[in-house]
Amino acid sequence: MTRKPLAIIQMGRPPEDLRQAQGEQSDWMLAALDDLGLPVRVFKPHDDEPLPTWNDVSGAVLTGSWSMVTDREPWSERTAEWLRGAHGVRLPLLGICYGHQLMAHALGGVVDFHPEGREIGQHAIDVCADVGDDALLGALPRRFLANLTHEQSVLTPPPGAEVLARSRHDPHQVLRYGPNAWSVQFHPEFSPTLMSACLSRRAAVFEAEGHDVAAMVAGLVPTHDARQLLRTFARMLSS
Repeated sequence: MTRKPLAIIQMGRPPEDLRQAQGEQSDWMLAALDDLGLPVRVFKPHDDEPLPTWNDVSGAVLTGSWSMVTDREPWSERTAEWLRGAHGVRLPLLGICYGHQLMAHALGGVVDFHPEGREIGQHAIDVCADVGDDALLGALPRRFLANLTHEQSVLTPPPGAEVLARSRHDPHQVLRYGPNAWSVQFHPEFSPTLMSACLSRRAAVFEAEGHDVAAMVAGLVPTHDARQLLRTFARMLSS
């Protein structure tokens, strides 16, 4: 029997200079999942591509974006409507950064600019003590390192959503919406090279905000635990 593919739903494109040097969000996801042998299909709603029929895919990962959820772009709102239906039929879902915020928005949460500003670089993620045997976080350390770059956040989770992890800056780093739907604010797919590129291309902006970009770049390390969360989600779909 042919296995249903994992849908990677790419939420917009990176800035052109980053795209030329590092590729697009779906490329980074594919690289992180490369050796798992999973069938994968990429969908680009920002290019007016149709979203997958829920029964035709095994699950979906929604990527980050350089757009803002609060702009309510038509392609983004169309994806939010798709998410509500996908969640209703219990399709396995994992939202990442923009995808995290869009899932929360779609399911009744509040998303907006974080009142304390941007979260950028590598930061510690603290897992809540009561995650129990959660399928994604249960096997991870109680504290792990992850790559982050975002200005907007989930300010209020949707009704019924559980908070599974936090950072010092953002108390809603990981949300669970049911037994097979999660979202994370950080980027499990990012490599140190990609994080370095994101920091360096806007170094002047970040330095003006008080960040020591040179020190941040020099301190970058692989974030294996964060990446494992993404890979665990993908493995669940083939079990």
